[in-house]
Amino acid sequence: MDPLFIKQVLINWNRIPRSSYLHEVQALKGLREITFRDPVTFFAGENGTGKSTLLEGIAVAYGFNPEGGSRNYSFSTYDSHSELWDAMTLVRGARSGKWGYFLRAESFYNVATKEQDYADAGHPSMRLHECSHGESFLAMMQSRMSGAGLYILDEPEAALSPQRQLTLLLEMRRAVQAGAQFLVASHSPILLGYPGAQILSFDGGRLHPVGYEQTESYQVTEMFLNNREYLLKRLWEAEE
Repeated sequence: MDPLFIKQVLINWNRIPRSSYLHEVQALKGLREITFRDPVTFFAGENGTGKSTLLEGIAVAYGFNPEGGSRNYSFSTYDSHSELWDAMTLVRGARSGKWGYFLRAESFYNVATKEQDYADAGHPSMRLHECSHGESFLAMMQSRMSGAGLYILDEPEAALSPQRQLTLLLEMRRAVQAGAQFLVASHSPILLGYPGAQILSFDGGRLHPVGYEQTESYQVTEMFLNNREYLLKRLWEAEE
């Protein structure tokens, strides 16, 4: 059986207003088809290149709340998502996903609040606001990535230490073995190192596949670790 819940994303640009800022996002402009080939796909690239915009569009088109949560979450604190989702057609795999989760670093506080509001006797709250930011992030992901389903994560490393990022990699592996699919936007050279993951780069004004060592996250981190004093000296000199 096909292991993927989403195999392709098709975009009809005729359904996006000419006035939309989406036409100015270089890596997305004119993009009509994205194909996923592995259970784990990363969106990599510099800030502002369209990673989160594309990830958000896929999440909303799949039925997730724009601010995050499971498909059962329905709330809005600020309507900021683009119209990209409405121009998307998702080509789904043979399995129908009844479970999944959309995690957004920027709106996690709102989701944690709603998790508490939705709690009842049969579904007690995790009381995430009583944990540190990193602890609540990881606790939410560990409890929600419970097996087969589609998990869309937008910069999950934002609140996680390097050690906790390694824990997340292990949780992802367990979920994949149980039949999960992941779509993840990330700058983390740790998360991007997931074995066998498909990495799509948004750099250079176009969406294209790259190897792990070709990502800027890996290259900049390697450069800093191997030449820290030299690199910092050059940065300081450039400011003088």
